[in-house]
Amino acid sequence: MTEDHFNRFLTIGITLFVIGFILLFFSTSIGISMADNWVMNQGGADPAMFQIRIESYINIFVVSGSILFGIGLLTLILTYFIKVLFSKE
Repeated sequence: MTEDHFNRFLTIGITLFVIGFILLFFSTSIGISMADNWVMNQGGADPAMFQIRIESYINIFVVSGSILFGIGLLTLILTYFIKVLFSKE
């Protein structure tokens, strides 16, 4: 692995890791904001439907954040071990 490849994988891993982390920890805020926006566009809605929308949007961001967080973490770990194992000293 050349230094250029290492830097690219490191950048990709850190970016995915950070985006996933942000989505995970701010999923509630983002989900509620999106549900509020949906209600405003509808001109009002049933409270039960609003609650379903909130939970759905929160779950979408939790799952997306978990996937990105996991892929980023896996990329960083694999990049580190490939660098350690295959580095020429």
